[in-house]
Amino acid sequence: MAWFKREDRKIKIPEGLWIKCNYCREIIYRKEVEKNSMVCPKCRYHFGISIEERIALMLDEGSFKEQDSNIYPFDPLTFRDSLKYKDRLKNYQKSTGYADAFISGEGTINGKPVILGVFNFKFMGGSMGSVVGEKILRATEASFSSRSPLIIVSASGGARMQEGILSLMQMAKTSAAIARLSEAGVPYISILTDPTFGGVTASFAMLGDIIIAEPKALIGFAGPRVVEQTIKQQLPEGFQRAEFLLEHGMIDMIVERKMLKETLAQVIRFFG
Repeated sequence: MAWFKREDRKIKIPEGLWIKCNYCREIIYRKEVEKNSMVCPKCRYHFGISIEERIALMLDEGSFKEQDSNIYPFDPLTFRDSLKYKDRLKNYQKSTGYADAFISGEGTINGKPVILGVFNFKFMGGSMGSVVGEKILRATEASFSSRSPLIIVSASGGARMQEGILSLMQMAKTSAAIARLSEAGVPYISILTDPTFGGVTASFAMLGDIIIAEPKALIGFAGPRVVEQTIKQQLPEGFQRAEFLLEHGMIDMIVERKMLKETLAQVIRFFG
C-alpha cells in the first residue's frame, strides 16, 4: 500500500524568455540580448529594434521632433487579399501606434542638426507605399532647405503590393529627390539594417554618399532562390550579407550598433 501519492507537475516556462538568433541559430536568454542592445552575444548579429530605441541610440536625448505625422495612407485600388487593405492598415496602425511604416523628423547628433528617417518593420514589413515615398521626399526637402545631413535607416521588404504601380512609382520619386540633394552638396547617409530588400534597396537605400550596414544584415533585391532561378547559377554562401557586400564594394562600412552615433558624428564632421 502506498503511503503517498506522487504528483507530476509541469513546469511552465514564460513565453519570450528565450530568443533564437537569426544568424547562428543559437538559443539565447532574451535578457542577455536586451542588455547587449539587442545584439547576439555569440555571433554579433543585430536583431531589429523599435523606432523609439533607434532614435534614442542615434540622436541626442530629447532632440528629436517628428515631422509630417499627419499623413495617412488610403486604399486607391480597393485592394483585397485575405483582408481588405484598409482594414489591414487600421490593424497595423492600432498595433504599432503609427500611421505608416516610416517616420521622420529633425534632431541633433553631438549638437549637429540632422534630418532623420526611420523605417518601422513592424508595420507591414516596412513596405514602401505612397505615404512612405512622400515622407522620404519631404525629409529630403527639409534636408535641402536646412542644409542638414539626411540620414535614413532602412528595414524593409520592398514596395507595398497593395498599392500596385503607385508603390513602384515611389522608387523613381525618392531617387530623384536624393539626386537633387546630391547636386546641392548636402550629405545623405544611408543605414541598412536586417532586412533591406526589394524596391527600397533598388532605389534610395543604395544611393547614399556613405552607406553603412549593421553586422550580418541581409541586403538585396530578391531572395536567393529567385536569383538562382533567374541567373541559373549557384550563389556563393552569404552573398546577401553585409560582410559580402562590403568585400565587393557595394557598401562603405559595417558599424556595430553601439558605435553608430560616434561614427555618424565623425562622418558629419568629415562632410563639414
